[in-house]
Amino acid sequence: MENNFFKNIQKIKFEGKESDNPLAYRYYNPDQQVMGKSMRDHFKFAMAYWHSMNDNGADPFGRITNHYPWNQETDALQQAKNRADAAFEFLQIMGFDYFCFHDIDLIAEGSSLAETEKRVAQITSYIKEKQQQTGIKVLWGTANCFSNPVYMNGAITNPDFRVASRAAAQIKIAFDASMELGAENYVFWGGREGYLSLLNTDMKRELDHLGVFFNRMVDYAKEQGFKGNFFIEPKPAEPTKHQYDFDSATVIGFLNQYGLQDHFKLNIEVNHATLAQHTFEHELQVAANAGMLGSIDANRGDNQNGWDTDQFSINLYETIEAMLVFLKSGGLQGGGINFDAKVRRNSTDLEDLFIAHIQGADTFARGLLAAEHILTNTAYTDMLQQRYQSYDGGQGKAFEKGELSIADLYKIGINQGDIPHTSGKQELYESILANSF
Repeated sequence: MENNFFKNIQKIKFEGKESDNPLAYRYYNPDQQVMGKSMRDHFKFAMAYWHSMNDNGADPFGRITNHYPWNQETDALQQAKNRADAAFEFLQIMGFDYFCFHDIDLIAEGSSLAETEKRVAQITSYIKEKQQQTGIKVLWGTANCFSNPVYMNGAITNPDFRVASRAAAQIKIAFDASMELGAENYVFWGGREGYLSLLNTDMKRELDHLGVFFNRMVDYAKEQGFKGNFFIEPKPAEPTKHQYDFDSATVIGFLNQYGLQDHFKLNIEVNHATLAQHTFEHELQVAANAGMLGSIDANRGDNQNGWDTDQFSINLYETIEAMLVFLKSGGLQGGGINFDAKVRRNSTDLEDLFIAHIQGADTFARGLLAAEHILTNTAYTDMLQQRYQSYDGGQGKAFEKGELSIADLYKIGINQGDIPHTSGKQELYESILANSF
């Protein structure tokens, strides 16, 4: 592989935890087996095209700080080709097998949706050639139906059918491109699907429209022979005041209400979980309980900032707890872990992009190893089982099986003597976690 954009950076290798090389993996060893599966297969790490290739460091208070060389061409198609060249260089250096994208991450929007469709088709053909040369795959694709001003009042849930139909057309274009590139999944994130005020919102009608659309997308995917998964990515707010995909529980309720529970899974983002006042592991567990743990957007927020900061994952304790849920639930259903994170505005060297992804991968690898240790070499599993042992037989088991009436429960409850306190041993559980790495 010849590097045109990252000339001074060699392929990132696993060197072990004793290494002091910032451009090497210390914990992520792709071929290492963890509970019967390689790290590569557990994680299916993916680069997020929108942050890693497109982010320029601009924020509401300041102009561009990252002038990436692949984004300097003024011709839209040539710029998109340069960006694709850089993306595939980056992926091969990192040793990642996947990337994910929004439609307009790949190439700039045209002056009309029809022009955008032509552009997307052109860059899709170019990227497909690069896939054939490298074997790199698409974890998932999606459509950006939130940036264009036409979506200021929503996309599919817009009160104007003309906008909703335009969004449907854009999603079809993005889905078709994803299919062409062999995407293993397709994601829906409703950045503008929600409301700013109930005063001018018919919430039920908007949700009904969303339910109808998703059912039609299921039909279309079947017609096209799509074998992958549909994911919905929960987020409580930002950019809207209240989004209809607020959190895992809300999305699962929506899917069940509209008969979509057999066709969708969830893509859980760490920072979105914390914005919903949940923990990352909570959102994973809720999705896993419903059999809908599909994929993960890996990042973190800042406890002192109340918005989606999309920082790279380095919170080890959080990741260990998440990996416990991950392993106990059997891993992800079809998806993988994409680094939906961006380097900071003042991180302007190209090597910063690699260091950030390396630390993200190492954090998840370290968390996975710690979770494996907890499950296989400590008393954790037995402790958790013993805490619920009263339901493993007798009356407790009968209750679980639905065999006891309210009258039965009344008799049991009123006739038993004093109930002794049973410690939850929370500090012991935390000690096991703290000593797992």
